[in-house]
Amino acid sequence: MRRKAFRLFELHGYGQTTIDQIAEAADLSPRTFFRYFPTKESVLITDQFIEPIIDAFLAAPAELSPVAAYRHAVGEVFTNMAGSAYDYALARQRLMYTLPEAKGRLYDEYIRTIRMLTDAMAERLDHDSDDDEMRVLADVLGRHSQGSRHPGVGPFRQPIP
Repeated sequence: MRRKAFRLFELHGYGQTTIDQIAEAADLSPRTFFRYFPTKESVLITDQFIEPIIDAFLAAPAELSPVAAYRHAVGEVFTNMAGSAYDYALARQRLMYTLPEAKGRLYDEYIRTIRMLTDAMAERLDHDSDDDEMRVLADVLGRHSQGSRHPGVGPFRQPIP
């Protein structure tokens, strides 16, 4: 359904594409659309990257610093992406970060990402996830993650060394 929606966004523009059009293109009813996405903006947001990044972060070599482990994890996830999957991810990121309509959903996703990163950081460093240091470090990494999603930056420009 997301791919169909993005194709319509490319053809007609985000604002001119309706949920009915997305549902029809995906051969579904609008009601089915709303089972998966509460709003049209929700189509833009996906958690398909943060969980693999966190898994790779936790599995990164123990001798890496938290920042190096995070960079390693982001590199692992995006380096393994190829062809149409990479192109689709890039197009989705570009659209998501340029639409004013998506800002609220992006903020919600950012908060969720920080919570997940805080828990992963605490696990990796054997700290309590309520530790302020873990939250600050997770926020720094989260800001890097959000910044790396902008076109021409981070994994969308080149693999992270």
